[in-house]
Amino acid sequence: MIIKKDGRTQGFDPQKIINAIKKSADRCCIVLTEEENNTVVNLVKSRVKQASGDVTVAEIHNMVECALDQVNPAVANSYREYRNYKKDFSVILNKVYHKKLNLSQVADRSNANADSSLITTQKAIVYNELNALLYDKFFLNDEEREAVQDGYIYIHDKGSRFDMMNCSLLDVKSILDGGFMMGNLDYINPKTLDVAFDVICDIMLNEGSSQYGGQTVCEFDKLIAPYAEKSYQKYLAEYKNILLDAGINDIDETKADKYAFEKVKRDMEQGVQAIEMRMNSCASSRGDYIFTAITFGLGTGRWETLYSSVCMKVRKEGQGKDGFKHPVLFPKLSFFYDENLHGEGKPLEWLFDEAVDCSSKSMYPDFISLTGDGYAPSIYKKYGIAISRMGCRAHLSPWFVRGGMEPADDKDYPVYVGRFNLGAITLHFPMIVAKAKEEKRDFFEVLEYYMDMVRGIHQRTFKYFAHKRAGTNPLGFCQGGFLNGHLNPEDEIGEDFLRPMTMSFGVIALNEASVLQTGKSLSEDNSFAIDVLKFVNKYINKYKKIDNILYACYGVPGETLVSTQIKQFRKKYGVIKGVSDHEYTTNSFHCCVRDEISPIEKQDIEYPMFHLCTGGNIQYCRYPIQYNFDAIKTLVRRAMKMGFYEGVNLQLDFCASCGHQFIDADACPKCGSTDIIRIERMNGYLGYSKIRGKSAFHDGKLIEFAERVSM
Repeated sequence: MIIKKDGRTQGFDPQKIINAIKKSADRCCIVLTEEENNTVVNLVKSRVKQASGDVTVAEIHNMVECALDQVNPAVANSYREYRNYKKDFSVILNKVYHKKLNLSQVADRSNANADSSLITTQKAIVYNELNALLYDKFFLNDEEREAVQDGYIYIHDKGSRFDMMNCSLLDVKSILDGGFMMGNLDYINPKTLDVAFDVICDIMLNEGSSQYGGQTVCEFDKLIAPYAEKSYQKYLAEYKNILLDAGINDIDETKADKYAFEKVKRDMEQGVQAIEMRMNSCASSRGDYIFTAITFGLGTGRWETLYSSVCMKVRKEGQGKDGFKHPVLFPKLSFFYDENLHGEGKPLEWLFDEAVDCSSKSMYPDFISLTGDGYAPSIYKKYGIAISRMGCRAHLSPWFVRGGMEPADDKDYPVYVGRFNLGAITLHFPMIVAKAKEEKRDFFEVLEYYMDMVRGIHQRTFKYFAHKRAGTNPLGFCQGGFLNGHLNPEDEIGEDFLRPMTMSFGVIALNEASVLQTGKSLSEDNSFAIDVLKFVNKYINKYKKIDNILYACYGVPGETLVSTQIKQFRKKYGVIKGVSDHEYTTNSFHCCVRDEISPIEKQDIEYPMFHLCTGGNIQYCRYPIQYNFDAIKTLVRRAMKMGFYEGVNLQLDFCASCGHQFIDADACPKCGSTDIIRIERMNGYLGYSKIRGKSAFHDGKLIEFAERVSM
């Protein structure tokens, strides 16, 4: 008999040992054979038989450790790590306690979209701190934990990875069609435009709380058009009934159409405003304003083009009281560009002009090329499918309806809407270059070592998530929001469900890595960075087929990370000119923000690297010229020919004292006030770098903002 911790006794059960060692083996990506499992059990059995009387659980643990040492030392170490939890829990709780105390005195600026002065946000920060520490302790092995602490790899959103997925392209149409359940209420498909906006907004808020990355509603113009038509028919009938009730039988159809159209337009404007107001004022249960995005621009019908035009008009005019309006941050707007629709002299060039004008005044929309060079345009040109970005830049690899990673035949086609990302882990290239130099080893050998490590964590994450219940995210897994998402709440999600989802190998600071390896920045010579990205892609293409997991190469947007990495590098390798002598690293494959290069030079330099980061990328240029429409339009159109996902970057300032709008000044040129609201591009998304004297961005990022020349 085995004496349990609470004093009860229970018969010896070999299966419990097998279950425990399997979990330990999973943590270090080792699969024990049946023979090895039996060897461990038999060794423990023989020790139990030698014992005089009953045996305690602690003694059984020691026997298992000794047996594993003989069978597989790595699994034995993993098993041993898990057991030493009491001492570690004391340390973990102490860190969480101090985090909570600090929040009352020092604001947390790790996420610019989260207001740490709010109780809801403080609760989320404390919970995430605990979850991240538990993740370090119980999900990572010693080798991985050390790599994270030193800074060679960075695991994004550790506080959320136990609970939920990352970015997604939510299939809102699938949720709406036929009705759905949200919370404890049954919803029917909306009958009018105003109700449709309300319900879609509720869906976005609800789903946004169930994931930790950006959530995109794809082709919003086409999604909303059927509801606009329903309201149009309602208003036509309303107009005619008014006249008939007044005894007028001769109805002017042109006037009836104008009446109904203006009513629909009003509903459209109010619906867009409502989404903007709610997305920028309602913090989610995870403590931040939900990162939402919408794509649009391809719809050619009356209601599609009306929505596209209205949503940009509302964004350009801004929100707030009269005289003090400024653009909001969410949802992010992304405009699909098709040369055959939006090119010079084409039917929707006017809509593209509106998009450029809106972007020159609010930095949104960003522009997604569908007919230029590269992966996304090739899919659009071949299949007519436009690929939306998940949030600020994350991009899905193709998944074919019947063939999976590869098309089954010429008639097979890829699907994107309803898919998501399962997490990103970033490789810190300057650290890896420095390690290779210090140890006199080949850089690519050291890089592969860390890619193997990232791959192992991804594999465990994939298996871990497959066992979660569908009811953890009802809209996605049970109500059709995700691909094949019609599971029962008690069902396990399962590995087959996750096959179409991506897992990302993140790349960052290629500029600093290039300086360290070659002595030249990316704007001087980008050949090393190109070689690195080709190596990463070759690795990914090899192992995604072996592991049956859809890996992707992701150009990472660094917020707090850019400052964290400098501290990690300095601690390990010191201050090196051009590498760690500033307070930030450079995002993904981008040129250094301090480089004196033109927008055209920046586009040309980043072009090959952009197209190698197919799991997530963006290209943006800073425009020092004040609202020069023709210049911006020319450069955006050039970017579309190059196949870019292009962003216009300005610094937008709004005086909180008099309401005057200006750019690139620390004091209002009209009244002299320094009480400024400033919106800047963090990278693929916008944030407030100043809001009535405060900033949600950390110091490293603020220094980067101040030193920008070409970003």
